[in-house]
Parts: sequence; structure tokens; C-alpha cells
Amino acid sequence: MSVTADSTTPDWLADAVFYQIFPERFANGDPTLDPPGVEPWGGEPTRENFFGGDLAGITAHLDHIESLGANAIYLTPIFEADTNHRYDAKDYFAIDHRLGDLDSFRTFVDEAHRRGIRIVLDAVLNHCGDGHWAFKDVVENEAESPYVNWYSVENFPVRPHPEPNYRTCSGCYYLPKWNAYNPEVRDHHYRVARYWIEQGIDGWRLDVPYFINDNFWRGFRDVVKGIDDDLYIVAEEWRAPEQWLQGDLADGTMNYTLRDLVLGFSADRTITGQEFAEGMNVLTDRVPAGYRTGMLNLLGSHDTERLLTRHSGDVDAAKLSYALLLAAEGAPMIYYGDEVGLTGDNDPECRGTMPWNENLWNHDLLAFLRAFIALRAHTPALRRGGQRVVALGVDAISLTRDLDGDLVELIVNRGPDHLIIDRAGCTMLYGTATLNGSRFELAPNAIVVVAEGGS
Repeated sequence: MSVTADSTTPDWLADAVFYQIFPERFANGDPTLDPPGVEPWGGEPTRENFFGGDLAGITAHLDHIESLGANAIYLTPIFEADTNHRYDAKDYFAIDHRLGDLDSFRTFVDEAHRRGIRIVLDAVLNHCGDGHWAFKDVVENEAESPYVNWYSVENFPVRPHPEPNYRTCSGCYYLPKWNAYNPEVRDHHYRVARYWIEQGIDGWRLDVPYFINDNFWRGFRDVVKGIDDDLYIVAEEWRAPEQWLQGDLADGTMNYTLRDLVLGFSADRTITGQEFAEGMNVLTDRVPAGYRTGMLNLLGSHDTERLLTRHSGDVDAAKLSYALLLAAEGAPMIYYGDEVGLTGDNDPECRGTMPWNENLWNHDLLAFLRAFIALRAHTPALRRGGQRVVALGVDAISLTRDLDGDLVELIVNRGPDHLIIDRAGCTMLYGTATLNGSRFELAPNAIVVVAEGGS
């Protein structure tokens, strides 16, 4: 079972801990950028409102991200757009004016890199916004527009209502779909990829890539990897990862399958320990060995309810899920605010403002995450070892990482009863378990990490 990091994916991913930021809701660092009608920080998020989050705010709080132990940031879209989520780009070569400008972006990248933090941006290339200059030209000039074949318009005039007469993303009228078969569109998109790499980013997350043909993404990968093999490409994928992991498309996928397994076990309790172990081992077998460190493991994102909300406010159960996330093979990702106990149902509630009043933080959860991420950073097997998962009954899991004979084992107990585990010759690296000789006693929702062998 023992493996080492494979050169198929960038080596740094084996040591990465990601932090995802929805820029409009993280921090307001430059109020002069606030749009008209900006609402007071901490208000109720909606799909339309703005609170003034910007790049200067992220830069000002890099120390918080660093103190968590994260060393990579994934930003949802930052390019000029009309909405607060910015998945409706108007100009892919410009920073949204409410976030800052190219200078503030370069300052952010430089300050992040100075701390050893890498930056991954969101490649939203399936669609743009209806305010994009090329689409507006089609609306104005119809069949005479030089960009008419950049989109798929059925007839003229262009009509958004009651149903769009042009292809869109999931039927959303303000998200016209690019015609990725058009070589001019491909050239535009590949220039976008090159330009932001030139500005210093370390990779791209591909938004809804399953809506675009694979040949387009093969070309995208050739562009990115032709600049530097160390650049990361991760595909959004909610189901099967195999398509993206054949050597010609991506380095990994967003691992929503792992999320389903962890939350099914820790939050919903709809799957048993045996079902969790089987699911995790099947998932490992589905991911080629050279791509396992490139999988982006997550429990929450801008597209899901908040982690603590999913756990009905049970902090101990949330810790258990985080332990499984951070011990599993792949690069773990924390969604901004989850580390301090921010709550909220799915969009728009999961996109609330980050509370910077530390009196509002759940310091117990934050301390746990800092400690476990530090443990991961100082334990090579937890970052680079092969993985085996077994059930210790209906309510308990053992997840072992093996790096050339150095074995580190995470044991979690979600059940109502105490669990007694004998691990002779092991050293406890972290845990809430009681140790009596070689016997570990885990109370409900208890966690223990033990080392054996050469560790």
C-alpha cells in the first residue's frame, strides 16, 4: 500500500491545505471601492446585495489564513462582472472595479507568495455574462456582428425572455454560453489562462467543465502546462472523477464524493462505518495513484450549506468530519468562515460575511483546526502516505496512512458508547482519547491519531 508522491501532479499539492474565499464576503479593506447601496458588514446575504469585500481586505487578513495553517487560496471569480458572485464575467482581463485593480491584485499575490501561500483562480469559460462586450455586440449588430459565432443564437433579435433564444448555462438568461468550438473563442480563453499566470497565479479551478468538450480542455492544459508543469488544474466535478484523471485534462477534481461519504457518516449518520470504509476504498481505487494528491477534498463551499449548519450546530461532530478530511489522501480545503463556526444554509446563506469580531468566533473549533493542520504539516505520512480505511464497527472508523512503513492511524468514534481500542507500541500524536497502557478509550465523538512503525 505504501506510495510516494507521483510526478503526474505538482509535488506541492501533497503538502497543500487550501482556503476558499468568496471575495465579496471576506473583508472590506478599501471602502472607497464600495458600490452604491452597499450594506453594513454582517447583514443578511442575498443573491443580489453587496457588502464591499475586496482584494485589499483579503490581503489585510492573510495573517489569519497563515495562522490557520493554510498555504493555498482558491478564489471564486474576481473579473469584471455585474453580480456579487461574478460568474457572469464582462471582461476576463480586468479585475472587478469593486474588488480593486491590477495593482491591488499584484499586491495580494506578492503578499501571499511572501508567506508561502499559492493562489488558484476560477476559470469560468463555459459562459460569460450578458454584459460581456462580445455578447453586447451580438445583441446590437445581430448577424453582422463579428462575434456572432462566439455564441449560439437561434434567431434575431436576441431575446432573453420568456426563454432565451440562445444557448446559456443551465437556462440562465444572463449567462450566455460560449461556442467553444470556435477557434477565436478558444484563442480568447487560452489568452485568459496565459495572462493571469503571467500575473503570478499558481493554477486554475475549472468551473462546470463538463459542459465543454474535452478537446477544449486538452488545449487549455497544453497552454497551462506549457508554461510550467507546477501549475495546478482542478476540475469541478460532483460525481465521477475518472474522466479528468487520464493525463490530458486536469491534476485532480473537487472531491464531492468524499464530502458525501464524510458527511453521510458524521452529520447525517445515514451510512454505517462499514459503508463509509467501503466507499472510501472504492473512491481510492477509482483515482489513479498519480492523481490522489491532486484531489481537492472539501466539506463545504459556496455551493453548499455551511459545515456547522449541516451538523445541526454540533461542534464535536464537525470536528470529527474535519479530522477525516485532514487525514484523508488529497489536498484538504476549508471554506472561509467555517473555521470559526459561521453558519448558513445553501446559497445565498452560505455566502455570508466573514465575522472579524473575534467575540463571535467559535474558538474551540478554530483551535482544533489549527492543531490538526499543524499535526498534518509535521507528519509526512498524513500528507504523502497511501491510504487504507476500515470500519471498527457501525460507528467507528480507522483511517491509516502509510509512507514507506511509517504508519499513522486516525480513529474516530461517532457512536453513543465508549470505544476501547488496543494499539500496543503506538504513540498518541493527537487526541481526546484516554490512554491506559496500550488501550485507548474513545468517548462519543472522540478522535485519536496514533503513530506506529518508524514514525
